[in-house]
Formats: sequence, structure tokens, C-alpha cells
Amino acid sequence: MPELQRIAPELPVSDLRTSSEYYEAKLGFRTVMQMPDGDYAVVERDNVAIHLFRAGKGNAPGSIHIFTDGLDDLQNEFEGRGAEVHQGIVRKP
Repeated sequence: MPELQRIAPELPVSDLRTSSEYYEAKLGFRTVMQMPDGDYAVVERDNVAIHLFRAGKGNAPGSIHIFTDGLDDLQNEFEGRGAEVHQGIVRKP
């Protein structure tokens, strides 16, 4: 059975710089990656990574990245339990 190892939520923010600074100063995170155009950043503390992205106008959906070994097996397990998979597996570095 696949084991979930960690998650990385992806959260919309209205001001990426201000949000990153808040996570650093108030919550003890550090910014480990920021895209050159300033619309996406990753803050980390211990084994927790939070992905922040600049939200456009209106409501922006959040998402969660789940890191695991046995990704195909995990998707098969979810589907076997009747879960609705709205996006298939996307492998990224």
C-alpha cells in the first residue's frame, strides 16, 4: 500500500511579497523559492512546505500536492474506493 509522505498546500494570496514576509517574520518559515516574475513562492519550515501564488481577480482555487511512493497504486486505490479524480497524474520535478 502506498504511504503518504508529506503534503504541500498551494494557497492563493493577494500580495505575494507581503505574505512571504509574514510567513517568515511571524511564523518562522523561510522562502526557499520564488519565481522571477513574483507570482509564485515556496516557504518552508521543518518538513512543511507551503506554496503561495498571486491570486487573480475573483476567487482562486487552492490545491494540495501529495508526495508519495507508488503514485499509480495510490490513484488506483482512490478510484477503487469511488473517489472522483478530476486531474490525472502529472509528474513534475
